Amino acid sequence: MATFDDVRRIVLGLPETDERPSYGGLPAWTVRGKAFVWERPLRRNEIDELGPAAPDGPVLGVRVADLGVKEALLADDPAVYLTTAHFDGYPAVLVRLDRVDVAELAELVVEAWYARAPKRLAAAWDSNRPSP
Repeated sequence: MATFDDVRRIVLGLPETDERPSYGGLPAWTVRGKAFVWERPLRRNEIDELGPAAPDGPVLGVRVADLGVKEALLADDPAVYLTTAHFDGYPAVLVRLDRVDVAELAELVVEAWYARAPKRLAAAWDSNRPSP
């Protein structure tokens, strides 16, 4: 399924994005300095919290528009999307990267970009994009 190379390719195709090291030197991708996706391996306490449901593959943290979107993703496909107590009350989900297809990842990353991009930048990008 998807890889961090796919994440990097999708993110860097969006306007004014940048890759920077985050916690522990892991990559995080930003738009004008605001993180919207990041590599997010689980911490020991999160693995204990999730028990057998804890992913054993790569995990991507993704900012979402609001808590309603978060809840919808978690309910829609719990085999792909998860959260931990660390993210309670925060509009972000964790994504099992090896279980999401590239098209769905692209949609998720673009929506995360919109959630963090300044309104004028998002509007300018919208006006320059070809119609579907």
